[in-house]
Amino acid sequence: MKKPILNLSNNEVGNVSLDASIFGIKTFPDIIHQYIRYQNAKSRQGSHKTKSRSEVNGRSKKPFSQKGTGNARQGSNKPPNFRGGAVSMGPVNRDYSFNLNKKEKKLAIKSALSTKVSEDKVLFIDEFKLKTFKTKELSKILKKFDYSSALFVYSHEGIDNNFKLASSNLPKVSIINEKGINVKDLITYDKIFIEEKCIDQISKRLS
Repeated sequence: MKKPILNLSNNEVGNVSLDASIFGIKTFPDIIHQYIRYQNAKSRQGSHKTKSRSEVNGRSKKPFSQKGTGNARQGSNKPPNFRGGAVSMGPVNRDYSFNLNKKEKKLAIKSALSTKVSEDKVLFIDEFKLKTFKTKELSKILKKFDYSSALFVYSHEGIDNNFKLASSNLPKVSIINEKGINVKDLITYDKIFIEEKCIDQISKRLS
């Protein structure tokens, strides 16, 4: 399958042959959903914590006699029913993450990429290079692409510093290294701009 290569002025400067086994597979919504669950679970902090009976301040000595006071018997002033006592069955530190095997991860990314390509939401750009670092200039350039949000995927060789600085203040615009490409970003952003040098790197990673 062939797709045009564009420059940042939205003019066609060539074309590229895409691997249909990566950019042209059918969509698997269940795999995409599972990958997003995996990403969300992995990003959860899990640092919620309440004190147990062994951690709250207080004495483990009986607060009053077993009999004769008219009160219910108590063995300590640390139980939940006492003011300043422990929390019953409260949250503790935990890790919410779970594992996905490599085949599932690759299939989810390929499925998300293929969906975007089929919707013509993936644009292949020859290079991300600017003569100036001004955000205003980049904003004018990107208006030609008619996007609501954009993700720019650059190669492992790095990105032009002017482009990096200019894009940092644009709302709903992000840049990411091709090694960090993931399902959540592919689904979240309206249009995906992929640098030409990344195509072979992404194909090699997902093959």
